[in-house]
This record gives sequence, structure tokens and C-alpha cells, in this order.
Amino acid sequence: VQLQASGGGLVQAGGSLRLSCAASGGTFSSYSMGWFRQAPGKEREFVAAIRASGGRTYYADSVKGRFAVSRDNAKNMAYLQMNSLKPEDTAVYYCAAGRPILSAVATMQGYTTWGQGTQVTVSS
Repeated sequence: VQLQASGGGLVQAGGSLRLSCAASGGTFSSYSMGWFRQAPGKEREFVAAIRASGGRTYYADSVKGRFAVSRDNAKNMAYLQMNSLKPEDTAVYYCAAGRPILSAVATMQGYTTWGQGTQVTVSS
């Protein structure tokens, strides 16, 4: 499967953005989808994930209650709705596909395919 992330941009603190991840070339509905982000000078970190069926979601504590991950298997799309954005959410956001076991859902090692990243900048 190949992944293409989009939807990033510049937004003021308190604003919202919705990131999209388009998948092609594979059985999208068989993969869990993860969202990660990497800020300048920092390591890539887990943001959110959703299981293949969409029945289970996971969030980093830093985004819980503000971000929502979803997917549409009929359209081969995954989404990350980001609300109440903060300057510390500024990063390049990546979508990833994989079949992680529970203990690996929030780790990069749990995902085998990565999109190219989309920049999110939150101004104060």
C-alpha cells in the first residue's frame, strides 16, 4: 500500500485542521492506520491510531480530547481531525499503515508503510 498525506497548513492557536491520508495499491481495510508527528529537533512521536475495522482508536495523552482519528474503508482514506490546536502541535505529520500488535500500536516499529508527511504550523 502507498500513502499520501495532505491537509496541513498554517492555523492560529485554537483553530482546527483535518489531515487526510489517501491509500492506494493495497488492501487498505486490512491495515491499522497510525498518525505520527515530528517537530524540528525532536524525535517522531505517536499521535493517534485506528484499527483496521475502525472499531478501536488510540491517542497520545497530549492530544486526547482534541484530536480524533477516523477512516473510511470504502474510500481508502484515513483522517485526523485536529481541534483546539496549540503552538506545540506544530510538526510534520505522517500517516502510516501496519498491523501492529497492541503493545506496538504507539510505536514506529508497528507500521511498515509511511506517507510523505504534511506540515502543520500553529501560530500563537
